[in-house]
Amino acid sequence: MPNMLAVCINGKECEVEFGTTILEAARKMNIHIPTLCYHDDLCLSGICRICLVEVDGEKTLQAACSAPITRPLHIRTHTEKVRKARRNILELMLSNHYGECYTCFRNQNCELQKLAKEYGVDSLRFGHVELPRHTKDTSSRSIIRDMDKCILCRRCVRTCHDFQGVGALEAAFRGIDTEIQTFLDHPLGDAVCINCGQCINRCPTGALRERDRSDEVWNAIDDPQKIVVMQTAPAPRASIGEEFGLPPGTSITRKLNTALKMVGFDYVFDTNFAADLTIMEEGTELLTRLKDFIVDKKPVSLPMITSCSPGWVKYCEHYYPDYLPHLSTCKSPQQMFGSLIKTYFAQKIKVDPKNIMVVSLMPCVAKKYESDRPEMSASGFKDVDYALTSRELAQMIKETGIRVTDLEDSDFDSPLGLGSGAGLIFGATGGVMEAAIRTVYEIITGEEVPFENLNVIPVRGMDGIKEAEISFQKTKEDWKFLEGKTLRVAIAHGTANAKKIMDKVASGEAQWHFIEIMACPGGCLGGGGQPIPTNENIRKARAKAIYDEDSHLNIRKSHSNPQIQMLYNEFLDHPNSKKAHKLLHTTYTRRGKI
Repeated sequence: MPNMLAVCINGKECEVEFGTTILEAARKMNIHIPTLCYHDDLCLSGICRICLVEVDGEKTLQAACSAPITRPLHIRTHTEKVRKARRNILELMLSNHYGECYTCFRNQNCELQKLAKEYGVDSLRFGHVELPRHTKDTSSRSIIRDMDKCILCRRCVRTCHDFQGVGALEAAFRGIDTEIQTFLDHPLGDAVCINCGQCINRCPTGALRERDRSDEVWNAIDDPQKIVVMQTAPAPRASIGEEFGLPPGTSITRKLNTALKMVGFDYVFDTNFAADLTIMEEGTELLTRLKDFIVDKKPVSLPMITSCSPGWVKYCEHYYPDYLPHLSTCKSPQQMFGSLIKTYFAQKIKVDPKNIMVVSLMPCVAKKYESDRPEMSASGFKDVDYALTSRELAQMIKETGIRVTDLEDSDFDSPLGLGSGAGLIFGATGGVMEAAIRTVYEIITGEEVPFENLNVIPVRGMDGIKEAEISFQKTKEDWKFLEGKTLRVAIAHGTANAKKIMDKVASGEAQWHFIEIMACPGGCLGGGGQPIPTNENIRKARAKAIYDEDSHLNIRKSHSNPQIQMLYNEFLDHPNSKKAHKLLHTTYTRRGKI
């Protein structure tokens, strides 16, 4: 039995385990204590002191987020002393905070602004910064830093160091001179940053944001000479509703289609289609590597690792450049889709590709960087012109006055608008692996995967690292070399977990054949471009929405998608064909840590 202690907060009593923080105990009793530096995903910090409470027997106010309960306590959370201390702290923060709320992208979704209202801060007793002290860092293709709005909570530092294992940001200097900087204060675009945007999702203010490209998209929509094509990724459809007041995990796929047409997009397609295409290309690549290794005894880079996540790809380029040959050569679904729009689709509608703009709705700010990579233009045109986050597109919809929740449902356009359930679950950690297993197993054996209702449960869930095995029996003639063999796979989400996986690969300890890695926690549904706030419960709700939608679709295997079959028959010939390699596959860049 755990050591239980009696706690009384504002006259309300309960028992908690030894070592529970005051904040955790208060939340257990549904008692609100404000926080700024605290975040559910991150390690404790106790820096901002907004969560101060009064504890009987203590000379000073205690930080509830970091004060452990080690004896029976009587705690008061809103005495006069506590309220004045919190208000003083807020007013001091605001005195050092440059900018006007109504021009900040976090207006009405800023934790500092919310607390100022909550504590009745209606004047600035300690003054207000009148001129900017920092230059905005706009060097990154994905992220903009505005240090005039930084409150030094260090959430971004803890996210980058502890949560993601990258360390692009650090607190430099001490005391009044403290600043959040990159190494040697280089521009973020020159730092070892993977553009995942997790720092944005945990910043309480407007100090960090994505590079907004909505103005360029509006210009294209308003240009009568441009055909503007939108592709929507699976993760945003389970999250963008949060921007319109819906609870996490509310899928609005078909209402979103209607909204996008009303905004002015000429065609609305489904990135799930390209996810199915990715499975066909990546699954074939995996089987080819296995055949080369087992039958032809060729030197092959195994395990093969997925390449759908641009944050993960850049992490590998920086931290594990020697293992780039292990990455699948497949482009991500976003880029495959863009390449097909500028070739296959342009031919179908008889339009010059230079007059087509491809816009993607993505959960990820790293997709902005990916779309700008110079190698992503095999068709002679940039695959994807602009990647918009869930937040950016929600703002565009709000600008039009559209009430998404009141809209009728509508379908995606053809011929690139049909995606399978396998493509849909790409949005959750383990989804790419599950989609690949559904297809690869059936190609090898002619039978569906031996899991109830196609649900490959061992690869699902929010554990940071997952492992699974699947054996092949009664294989088809072409795959007899896999008879009785066991495919060992691993899944990781968050680059801190990716490091653990890659260290095992580098040491030779790993016995896996295929690995899925996503840079963001929870996979794409926890991407850096998703609605704020985020925590594990929100990510679980979004994942449930994706899996529920998959379970109700008629087509749940990538190779069963008739539009994918038509694409190969009409244009690509077969998976991994010469044309497919030219348009759908890519190369990587050794970057190193400096």
